[in-house]
Amino acid sequence: MTGSNYHEPVLLQACIEGLNLKPGGTYVDVTFGGGGHSREILRQLQPGPDSEGRLIVFDQDPDARANADAIDDPRLTFVAANFRHLKRYLRLYKIDYVDGILADLGISSHQIDTPERGFSTRFDADLDMRMSQSGELTARKVINDYPEDQLHKIFGMYGEVINARTLASVIVSSRVNRSIETVNDLKAVLQRYAPRGKEYKYFAQVFQALRIEVNQELATLEEFLTQVPEVLAPGGRLVVMSYHSLEDRLVKNFIRSGNFRGDVEKDLYGNELKPLQSITRKPIEASAEEVDRNPRARSAKLRIAEKW
Repeated sequence: MTGSNYHEPVLLQACIEGLNLKPGGTYVDVTFGGGGHSREILRQLQPGPDSEGRLIVFDQDPDARANADAIDDPRLTFVAANFRHLKRYLRLYKIDYVDGILADLGISSHQIDTPERGFSTRFDADLDMRMSQSGELTARKVINDYPEDQLHKIFGMYGEVINARTLASVIVSSRVNRSIETVNDLKAVLQRYAPRGKEYKYFAQVFQALRIEVNQELATLEEFLTQVPEVLAPGGRLVVMSYHSLEDRLVKNFIRSGNFRGDVEKDLYGNELKPLQSITRKPIEASAEEVDRNPRARSAKLRIAEKW
């Protein structure tokens, strides 16, 4: 599976400009995927085998590893792990500080378009939704094993589903007679409770909620962000692209205040205690032309910050 089977990189130029690349710097792409952003970073780093420029990339998807292997470049190091382990692996490679970190959050088109992964409402498949096949929790287990109050919470918080309480109750009742094993099994339950004319959006919200729960996406993002100030060199840049409001809120609050509440703490002299300063007052969004060319860019919000 080559990089061409993955999505076109979203906001590529804005991401690269946001990193403020130095030819001899050390950079991290924590969501390698098809390698679109990484290839552009490598193009702008110092060339040659003796280059000081270095790029560390993270991805827990086996297909991403194949894409990285296709890039025969000594400046590239692939880490087959979740980016919540950022600091640990940088230490493993004896890297104390980096000059920039890029995170393109969300799910890749490749993962959605691979039916057996169970991410898409378009294909029937087992309810899986694991980003990493080594994970034990699947969407099927969430749907069939979670108690009603937990399902209600997940649908409401992670999917912002309008009738989350009703839906949780219906799923618990439905699974008594027969377990809900596949995408089509779940859609058959959802169909009666989806607002007319907005079925596709409703399915997408429920699937988003399940995917976030299965992959602990918000907890992972929080763990990652708290490590960023520890590994960024002064003047180093953080570039994060998110695709839904829950992720964007965490990123915005952390950049603004150094915590996830968004409240800036101050020292005795009134100085703000926060490790990053925002470079973008508002998030950067894709142009209409890019959205036409690449629909995935429609919901992207790009935020850039710099270490003090």
